[in-house]
Amino acid sequence: MKQCIILAAALLFSAHALAEGCGSNATQSDLNSCSASKYKEADKKLNETYNTVMKRAPDSTKVLLKTAQQKWIALRDADCEVISSGTEGGSVQPMIRLDCQTDKTVERTAWLESLLNCEEGDLSCPIPRAP
Repeated sequence: MKQCIILAAALLFSAHALAEGCGSNATQSDLNSCSASKYKEADKKLNETYNTVMKRAPDSTKVLLKTAQQKWIALRDADCEVISSGTEGGSVQPMIRLDCQTDKTVERTAWLESLLNCEEGDLSCPIPRAP
């Protein structure tokens, strides 16, 4: 019972926090749509950044980066399924899953961007600096 109360409080808190970021959306369906829009924006930015990195990467690094990206997507999606599993079948589940995917996508985009801005002489950076 105590776990149910904690879960309900956590869901209410996250719905409230998301409602702030989604304007005056009042229904769960509206919040789910807002979360989907935020994810689409984050995914678009990720794809743009990934394409920029791929253009600058040496051919041997492109193969490795593509493999890493595919595995990262699978890991992100699996992690977010775990995160949202506590709300299985509930109307809030899509929002929880999408918010997780958005957060992880923003983090990945920042990591990819860091590859584009390595310091001169950083041997751990596989992407050459822009001319």
